[in-house]
Amino acid sequence: MKIGIIGAGNVGTGLAKHLVPRGHDVMLSFSRDVGKLNADAAALGASVGTVAETVHFADVVVLATPWTVTADALSQLGKTPPTRILWDCTNALKQDMSGLLVGTNTSGAEEIARLTPWATVVKAIPPFAELLHSPSMLIGGKRMGVFVCGDDSDARAVVAKLVNDIQAEPFDAGPLKLARYTEPASMLLVELAYTGGLGPRIGLSLVRDTAASAA
Repeated sequence: MKIGIIGAGNVGTGLAKHLVPRGHDVMLSFSRDVGKLNADAAALGASVGTVAETVHFADVVVLATPWTVTADALSQLGKTPPTRILWDCTNALKQDMSGLLVGTNTSGAEEIARLTPWATVVKAIPPFAELLHSPSMLIGGKRMGVFVCGDDSDARAVVAKLVNDIQAEPFDAGPLKLARYTEPASMLLVELAYTGGLGPRIGLSLVRDTAASAA
């Protein structure tokens, strides 16, 4: 699959680190340091393009920008691109990570959907970048859970497959509006990791009684 990643920071390159070895053709874009972007892409076996080139190249577009520059990144698309699945990895964090800039009656994902009428948006916030770049994504022998929200079930299934490819455990969380709850859950992890001192090797998972649900 052709994966175009907008945002070549720690999250974007961390995703590429897992996706390229699994046979995906990855293009990276949007970095303040073009030299580092080219070096990272070469090291990862990815290509480099502009934001517009990346979207036109991709079967699935991954949005992995800091929230405060997301609108700027999307403004570089130029003319309206063809319809694409957009995997939204962002979270609407304040610049100092002290809270969320969007919430309660909407979500970052819903705001992204308004900015990208050409896209079928699926929200799925990956594990911390430190985990993506670590030797093992497992914690206590278990994969970290990632909640997948979107209004199109087929698009959710595509993104769930990619979540599995980065060695996380996807959970289908239903429509995009439920990102109003998954985004604050990720904010809680940020607080626990960096303010609470637990560190970034933490995550969420979903435990359920499958026997009872099948009855």
